[in-house]
Amino acid sequence: MLIPFCFIAIAQNCLGYENLALLKPTWQSNPYIRGDSRFESSNAVDGLKSDLSSLGGQCVISGNGQGSATWWVNLTSVFSIHDIRIYYRTDNIAWDASNDYTSRFMGFFVYISKTTNRLDGHLCFHDKNYNRSTIPAVVNITCPVYGQYVIYFNERPQSSSKYASQFSQYAFNELCEVEVFGCREKGYYGPNCSIECSSTCLFRSCHINTGACNGCEPGYKGKECEYECDGRYYGVNCTSHCGDCLNFEQCHHVNGSCLNGCDLGFYGEKCVQPCPIGLYGLDCKRSCSKNCLNSNRCDQKSGSCQGGCKTGWKGLKCESECDSEKFGQDCSGQCGHCRDGTQCHHINGTCHLGCDSGYIGDACNQVCVNGTYGTGCKKTCSVSCFTSGICDHVTGACKDGCRSGWMGLDCSEVKPCDETNLAFRVVIGVLCVLLVLLIIYIIHLRFNCRKILTIDKLTCAESETCETEDGGYTNNSMDYASSMDYLEIKHSHGSTLDSTQIDSSAA
Repeated sequence: MLIPFCFIAIAQNCLGYENLALLKPTWQSNPYIRGDSRFESSNAVDGLKSDLSSLGGQCVISGNGQGSATWWVNLTSVFSIHDIRIYYRTDNIAWDASNDYTSRFMGFFVYISKTTNRLDGHLCFHDKNYNRSTIPAVVNITCPVYGQYVIYFNERPQSSSKYASQFSQYAFNELCEVEVFGCREKGYYGPNCSIECSSTCLFRSCHINTGACNGCEPGYKGKECEYECDGRYYGVNCTSHCGDCLNFEQCHHVNGSCLNGCDLGFYGEKCVQPCPIGLYGLDCKRSCSKNCLNSNRCDQKSGSCQGGCKTGWKGLKCESECDSEKFGQDCSGQCGHCRDGTQCHHINGTCHLGCDSGYIGDACNQVCVNGTYGTGCKKTCSVSCFTSGICDHVTGACKDGCRSGWMGLDCSEVKPCDETNLAFRVVIGVLCVLLVLLIIYIIHLRFNCRKILTIDKLTCAESETCETEDGGYTNNSMDYASSMDYLEIKHSHGSTLDSTQIDSSAA
């Protein structure tokens, strides 16, 4: 930006800023005659500008036929610069379109940099609008920038048509005086450089007019760097992100350290390092469970095992043995019939207290067989079971019931008669006795009838005449053989014969 010309003294401008370039080191790319003091680059900062001709010894004169020309002054330190004033070669004649040096001045660049490379610095001005009638011989450029080098540059690329009209064919740096005004004391701004910059401005440098910092010290932000970094940021321009500080607190605004330690899973001054393998938790002081499937690998914050648990363990941290009658990998195995419902071994499922009644085996998952039952399958099913040797493996109860005359779950009790069976048996017994008596009576009656008949026959035989049933008489004399049998019997037994003896003899 160009400002109105104001001159009070060689070493000071009208705003009270000092000429920082006076008698400072200089350099140019193409001296007109190398070693000739009349044309040296230092002539532009000698404080002399009464003779603006090439041979007056007060101007820098560059060589002819160059496509570019560069000159710079080294202020020897970084200063707060306000404005730059350039006095161009006029050869002490009228400065107008007829002056050939106007075409050499047009199109120039001015940079402020902290190095000798103009592209590293700040472009203060580039002439794009002047023509040979309007370009001034003394140009004042406002450029409130911190820097050490003020660089003048001009170019005439032969391939570019934009320079064909009013520009000179070649580039020159014919500078009779270059004055750089600013504050000599670092850390001040304002008229006469009397106001101190904020202590948090980067390098204590601020805008020479407003006091706005030209960048902040690490850990600060704001126009005048009056605010500390926040929002979990720190450092230069508050662009670095805080680590995992405890409870997500703000880290130190300058160096990023966590003042109250690290959150779960991190360690180190800035809490940006995750816990090493095998450790987790606050300050990484806790060890992962040895029961993790992938040994010593767990979540750095919570400690939960990555990949699950080893056989027989459960929980996020694999800290609990399998329970609730489960065992094995992921506690997916079902315990057998351990004694009194006790938990089996959490890894292999064995029952360390033995088995419930009716089961055998290390895991108590085999039922009693071959007609056995009970604890250890040491009891034998009752032979009184309807199907011998077939009973419940736990209780011994006969599955198909009992054989006749036996009762109870295991058919070990003799079955007593009930009242109905007793009455029935009494009736049957009575009937049996009556039947026997009837048979005896019939037999007795039969023998009696035969006895009477025999006696009657003998009587009729002796009398030879027997009364018939209708009252008549018939001759029933026995034949000779019968009579002889009778007499023989009578003789053998005497005169008295009973019917039994007769029947027996006759038989």
